[in-house]
Amino acid sequence: MKHRIVVLGAGYGGAYTAGTLARRLSPADVDITVVNAAPEFVQRLRLHQVAAGQDVAAPRLVDVFAGTSARLRVARVTAVDPERRIVSVADAEGGGELGYDTLVYALGSHVADHGVPGVAEHAFDVATRPAALRLRDRLDQLDRRSESGRVLVVGDGLTGIEAATEIAESRPGLAVTLIAARELGAPLSAGARRHLREACDRLGVTVVEHTTVEAVEATRALCADGTVLESDATVWAAGFAVPPIAAASGLEVTEAGRIVVDRTMRSVSHPDVYAVGDSVHAVGDNGRPLPMSCASAGFTAKQATAAVLGRLTGGRIARVKLVYVGNHVSLGRRDALVQFVDAEARAKPKHLGGANAARIKAAILRTALWGTEHPTFGLPGRKRRLAAVRLSAAPLSAAPRAAAPDAGVPERGPRTPAGKAAV
Repeated sequence: MKHRIVVLGAGYGGAYTAGTLARRLSPADVDITVVNAAPEFVQRLRLHQVAAGQDVAAPRLVDVFAGTSARLRVARVTAVDPERRIVSVADAEGGGELGYDTLVYALGSHVADHGVPGVAEHAFDVATRPAALRLRDRLDQLDRRSESGRVLVVGDGLTGIEAATEIAESRPGLAVTLIAARELGAPLSAGARRHLREACDRLGVTVVEHTTVEAVEATRALCADGTVLESDATVWAAGFAVPPIAAASGLEVTEAGRIVVDRTMRSVSHPDVYAVGDSVHAVGDNGRPLPMSCASAGFTAKQATAAVLGRLTGGRIARVKLVYVGNHVSLGRRDALVQFVDAEARAKPKHLGGANAARIKAAILRTALWGTEHPTFGLPGRKRRLAAVRLSAAPLSAAPRAAAPDAGVPERGPRTPAGKAAV
């Protein structure tokens, strides 16, 4: 019986993991299924551009995985039962259940409303492609009006900054206001903050600092200090949250619902489950949790992939660096910021801004897309065979907690009398 690998989610982390495992493991030993709610790969880092009205590629996942043994299931994940090793999905045909022996959980994150009234009913966001297209339609309506439309962007993180500056540059007829809970660009260096403020001034973005929104209505936002801000389109960019599926499944998660893992991205409560990307609570090499980001998705996906390969084939598990080197934020199409950080993730005085930073940002985006479209490029062509076949019928609850090793150093499986590593 083949070993069943199921990958939930085909974002940056999930697509890399699925493609690499399909290239490295022999199809004679494994079946790999990728479950994703949409048939296309979404460039989440560029959804603010989609909202602003620009054309952004969305490659078909069947093309991404063409030439590999990975199969795509377009469906929405509704539940995970790690005791039975079952994933429940819903699709146009009603859905069903998928069994697995190894699960890679990469369901990402969605916009967090933080319980603020009216966000779900009245606000727009750029966390998904359908949401970004919905915002684009609204901005198109405002552009067609005789009077200037008012766009309010709530959130001074990178997503909010990128959305506000992109909309302001692409749609100069709209009046854009950015609401910052702190000083604008608070985590950045002093020089980077100055550059950011100059960019907002140049693009006509009004910045309101030290302000929080406590309610969103159809045509205005109500602030905690009593200020009322009129808005024809309120864009909510005040953070992200993970789906409740992992927490509901019984996997060990943080208070925020992110899966707790060891150094190899393996669940500390259920050793047949790995987590990557925004879904995982991974502690970086500096002792701090990795932030939700494309870079973190890449590092965690590489580590999880190495761990699955090593454990299933009895090989050595490579230790992938888990680091956070900096932020890159676009300020329209011709300007950007690259902020370097130290080992403690604090902003260094050094930053790069302007056209050169914009070119770097564009190169990062092109590389991320190309790498996703070619998930097996540069990998060895030789397929690795499984060292042993896991007994799928064995109840997961029988596996002791110690079966999920800390793996602070590369490991090999225990040796069997026949000289084969046990899986």
